Amino acid sequence: MSDNNQNQASGLENAPQDVQLAVDLIFLLESNEVDPNVALSALEMVKQDLQRKLQANSD
Repeated sequence: MSDNNQNQASGLENAPQDVQLAVDLIFLLESNEVDPNVALSALEMVKQDLQRKLQANSD
């Protein structure tokens, strides 16, 4: 692994969890060649579901 790749990997390990998850999701979507419009639609569904769960937990 090159120094640059090594620095990026260790930087990601130290990144906040939301950044790590975003990178993982981007990798998953790109490696599976998911159409960006399909991905955005699916992510909106996920967002709405998570917001409902947060709302239910705060009630």
